[in-house]
Parts: sequence; C-alpha cells; structure tokens
Amino acid sequence: MIESPRVCVQVQSVYIESQSLPDENRYVFAYTISIRNLGRHPVQLLRRYWLITDANGREMEVQGEGVVGEQPHILPGGEFQYTSGAVLETPLGAMQGHYEMIDEQGAPFRVAIPAFRLAIPTMIN
Repeated sequence: MIESPRVCVQVQSVYIESQSLPDENRYVFAYTISIRNLGRHPVQLLRRYWLITDANGREMEVQGEGVVGEQPHILPGGEFQYTSGAVLETPLGAMQGHYEMIDEQGAPFRVAIPAFRLAIPTMIN
C-alpha cells in the first residue's frame, strides 16, 4: 500500500483533568484530528490504526473501521475533523498510527499519522 501526500493530518491533544484520577494512575486525554484532502479527487477513510505508548513503555494497539463511527468521504479541498480520547496510566505518553483510505477509483493508500505527545501541562516544559 502506498503512502499518500494528498492527505494532510493535523493533531491537537489536551489533558482532561476533570476525568483523570492521578492517585489511581488514570490520565485522560482528548485529541482533535483534522484530515484535509489536498488532492483533486474525493477520498474515503476506511480504517484506522493507533499505537499508544505510555511513559512506562507499555504499548496498546487500537484498530478498526473508520473513526468515531464514520467512514468519511472527503471532497477535494475539504476537511473532516473529529475528537476522540485515550486513557493512560502515566501522565505522559504518545500516539502514532495511520489511516487506510481509498481514492475515487477504489485504489487503497495509507496516510501516516506522525507521533504526537499526550502530556499533562506540567510535563511540557
């Protein structure tokens, strides 16, 4: 499966203090992802894959159909944005992964999602 420069992914993460329980090693993070179609043809996101790593080196893989219950079609110049979350046992971690997509001819391609940090604000200095 080829990598595609036609799709741009941007991520913003935030610590959710109100849902976290540090005394119980529960740290909740939300992340908002923007997927932009920079190409000249529609694309569709079919599957996702995530590798989530906490500060202890514990890894968790998450994969499945679509994102937040959708397999969005993204028109040329269009964008799809969604918010999801992750729960870690440490106040610092990272996520990375990829989306499996198809173009309008049904040809599959992969969009890499570079690693991004999940961290409580006091850890980012």
